[in-house]
Amino acid sequence: MLLAFIVSVLFSFYYYVESYRSALPAKKWALVGLLFGPFVLPMFSISQHMALRHARGFQNTYLNA
Repeated sequence: MLLAFIVSVLFSFYYYVESYRSALPAKKWALVGLLFGPFVLPMFSISQHMALRHARGFQNTYLNA
């Protein structure tokens, strides 16, 4: 039980930092990370990707060099 709580707190911190870097609502993602832990990682990745696509435009292409 203690391990699950520690993992949830760590993921809460991770989601807070990464959402702040990605211009997503940081407090919301920190709370979601605290409640659900690592199970929300796919949804978080998709939200980051959609925010990035929205900022760049959906019809634009981006090439990593």
